[in-house]
Amino acid sequence: MSKIPKKAEQRFAKALPVFQKVLEDARRRDVNEADTVTIVTDMLAELFGFDKYAEVTGEYAIRKTFCDLAIKFDDKVKLLIEVKAVGLNLKDNHLRQAVSYGVSEGIQWVVLTNGIDWEVYALKFEKPVSYSLLCKFNILEMNARSTEHKSLLLLLSREGLLKNLIREYQNRASVLNKFTVAAILQSDAVTSLVRREIRRMNPDMRIETEEVEELIRTEVLKRDLVEGEAAKKALAQVKRASDRTLRKRPKKEAAAPQEEPLTELVL
Repeated sequence: MSKIPKKAEQRFAKALPVFQKVLEDARRRDVNEADTVTIVTDMLAELFGFDKYAEVTGEYAIRKTFCDLAIKFDDKVKLLIEVKAVGLNLKDNHLRQAVSYGVSEGIQWVVLTNGIDWEVYALKFEKPVSYSLLCKFNILEMNARSTEHKSLLLLLSREGLLKNLIREYQNRASVLNKFTVAAILQSDAVTSLVRREIRRMNPDMRIETEEVEELIRTEVLKRDLVEGEAAKKALAQVKRASDRTLRKRPKKEAAAPQEEPLTELVL
C-alpha cells in the first residue's frame, strides 16, 4: 500500500475520534437517513479531505432518481455513495440500489454506508455487468494509530482518489486472495513439486501427479475454494499467467524434463 501522506495522517488522527463519538450518539438517538447523510457529508470533508462545496454533490440525479452523494473532480463523477440511516444494517436490497446507480452512470466505484459501516464495491462493465466487494470497514472499530486502518481510510480519501489508489488496491486484491492461492496450489508446478518431495521421502513409492492433484483438491483445500464461480475464475487466471510464462521461455528451457532439480523450480 502507498505511503500515507502526512496531511492525511494528521486529519485521520484529529477527525476519527470526533466522528466516532458523533456516530455513537446518532445511533443511540436512531437518527433518520437525512440526518445520516449530513453526518456522512461532514465526514467526507473533515475525515476524508474533500472540498464539501466543490467536490461533494448531494442528491446526484440519475435517471429520474437520486443517489445520496457523489464525489466529483473536474466535473467528472469518481465515486457514488448511497447512505442509509445510521441505525439500519446494510442489506442486499440497499446494495442493489447502489449498484444500479453505478451501472446507469457507468461509474466503477460505489460505496454503501450507514455512517458506521462502509462497503466499497467495484463494478465490472461486461455482459452481464458484475460487481464485487472490494473492502469494508467499521468506523467505530478503527484506530487512527493503526497502519491498516489508515490505509483503508486513504482509499476513500481525496489523496487516495487523486492517485487512484482504489485501482491499485483492486489489482492487488485480484491476485492476493484465497481463491488465487488455492488455484496456484492446484497448478502443475505445485503438484509436481509435492510429488517430487513425496518421492524423496520414499524413493520406492510410485505416485502419479493426478493423485496429488486429487488430494490437494479434495483433502487439503476447503470446498468453497475449489467450487463456484470465484474458484473457476482464479483457476483461469493462474492458467493464463502460466501459459504466458511458457510462451516467453526459450524453446530449450520449455522442453526441459519435468523432473528438474528442486533448486531450479521457482514459484
